Amino acid sequence: MTASLSQTSVSNSPSLDADLRIRDILNTLPKSVFLKNRYRAWTTVALDLTLAAVGYLGIAVAPIYLLPLLWVFQGTVLTGWFVLGHDCGHRSFAQRKWVNNSLGHLMFLPLLYPFHGWRIQHNHHHKHTNKLGVDNAWDPLTVETYQALPGIIRWLYARIRGRFWWLGSIGHWLKEHFNWTDFSGQERRQVRFSALFVILVGGLGLTLLTMTTGWWGLVKFWLMPWMVYHFWMSTFTIVHHTIPQIHFQPAETWHEATAQLCGTVHCTYPRWVEFLCHDINVHVPHHLSTAIPWYN
Repeated sequence: MTASLSQTSVSNSPSLDADLRIRDILNTLPKSVFLKNRYRAWTTVALDLTLAAVGYLGIAVAPIYLLPLLWVFQGTVLTGWFVLGHDCGHRSFAQRKWVNNSLGHLMFLPLLYPFHGWRIQHNHHHKHTNKLGVDNAWDPLTVETYQALPGIIRWLYARIRGRFWWLGSIGHWLKEHFNWTDFSGQERRQVRFSALFVILVGGLGLTLLTMTTGWWGLVKFWLMPWMVYHFWMSTFTIVHHTIPQIHFQPAETWHEATAQLCGTVHCTYPRWVEFLCHDINVHVPHHLSTAIPWYN
């Protein structure tokens, strides 16, 4: 996982007929998979709110030796919150844009994710999946680029692609989603709003949490579940696109249908993980069309 493969091995990657288009694949799917179910969507929100409340209550009253289990539970529940916000970002949660935007901001707030900054960058990933140098999700370095880097950067790159993979999404979070100067026009205004919303509202929430529960309260109620969330975020996203049989292709040879149908991986996790994370790892249909709600 530490570098892209050489050009000589690209022929081993899965591929489709050059004339095949995404719409040809989507036309084989039943229309029902694109339909939004308002009841299913909102009962899932209610369930996630309830599970989070149970988790926080458990963290508040449990003896210290049970806290690691509760942190894993709560971090995984909050990953499910992110998945609901993820559907909002793709406009596959609700019909109305303002509903998607409002709920997306609220679902992302405990994780300190700026909704619009993430939404725009993530949709860029879907548009350019596994396009070398363009995709912004685990885009690998070429061997030549990697070898030309300073030693300390090569060391860090290898660690983030290796045993410290679970820190990868934290770096992505910091680098990609807060800097509104990277955007222009309406997108800049949206990203600025989301970033300031997280900084001001999230910062106020963490300040109040620290003032009322102390530094240990900040660690046990927020930091540790947040780290578990990033473990899942990093794990899910690196597994989705980086097995050796799936290659990032340069723009001149990149083929959209191949990238979306053959450029991601279905990986089965324990059922409790899939349940709490709303089957985000059923990832191939999601890359064929982001309009398919998670429950379809």
